[in-house]
Amino acid sequence: MDRRPARFLAATAAATVLTLTASGCVTVHGELALLPPATKTEAAQALADFTTAYNRADKAYDPALDSDRVTGPLGEINQSGLRARQINTPGGNPDHKPLVLSDARFVLPRKAGWPRWFVADTASNRGAGDQRWLLVFMRNGPEKLWEVAYLTILPEGDVPEFSEEEGYAVPVAADTDALAVAPEDLGKEYVAYLKDGRPGPFAPGTHTTQWRAERQKAAKRPGMATQYIDRVTDQGDFAPLGLRTKDGGALVFFATRYFERQTAAKGYRPKVGPDTKALLTGEIRNTVTREWVSSQAVLVKPAGTDRDGVTVASRLQGVVGAEGS
Repeated sequence: MDRRPARFLAATAAATVLTLTASGCVTVHGELALLPPATKTEAAQALADFTTAYNRADKAYDPALDSDRVTGPLGEINQSGLRARQINTPGGNPDHKPLVLSDARFVLPRKAGWPRWFVADTASNRGAGDQRWLLVFMRNGPEKLWEVAYLTILPEGDVPEFSEEEGYAVPVAADTDALAVAPEDLGKEYVAYLKDGRPGPFAPGTHTTQWRAERQKAAKRPGMATQYIDRVTDQGDFAPLGLRTKDGGALVFFATRYFERQTAAKGYRPKVGPDTKALLTGEIRNTVTREWVSSQAVLVKPAGTDRDGVTVASRLQGVVGAEGS
């Protein structure tokens, strides 16, 4: 898993009005002061609330039970998956195993204004024992709940070390020029790379060269033509978020969206699984188009690294819609 923060420039207000919320947190109306997103106690409570809601929703296959605890790319993937399973298994999840997140380490970046966010770096009872789950919690205002926007799963040794200033992690500005690629440009660069494969900022690996090779192989399958259209998805709770790392680079979370269109030869129909079928609109005659949300965690090197400056460390994706024609 990755532990690395990033730079943020902020100004202080000459006259800042402070008021105490009911919870005792300080709200800055000027929104120019650099503040931590939460205390470690508050972050731990947010993690516990998310886990409780997630387990209830997974047990019942009911998206309403955790809809206020997920947002952004993870939220869309989670809610679409639960909707599909609710249709296919209306009695709930017969194989439910409660998710347990433990050994939590909280990475708390100071920033001005909203949204505020932090990373919970945890162990889990899912998958290999040396994996860490990095959950990015986001809050859009003092009266809003903490919601998880990104989830990244990494081997423990791959989690970077994050920089600190005065004991807090350091967020990276979306338009920073201190990195090989600014966070706000990662979606555009990734979409362009997946389309043409030109050498550039992305290092070879599972989610770059191998992913393109898999797509090209699928496109050439006899009797089934497959096309991919990738889109930048970076607004609102899908915005990229980055933390500076001790090596001068950053760990950045960002999302994209892509459409996978399969067209069968005359006389045949593309086959879809039950979860995709549950989300299907229209009728499959010879074509089906799946809509995917893909969330990436990348390690970005400092500016001046033109080739292989970005390593895609992890990718989480899910079908969020499908259309037949």
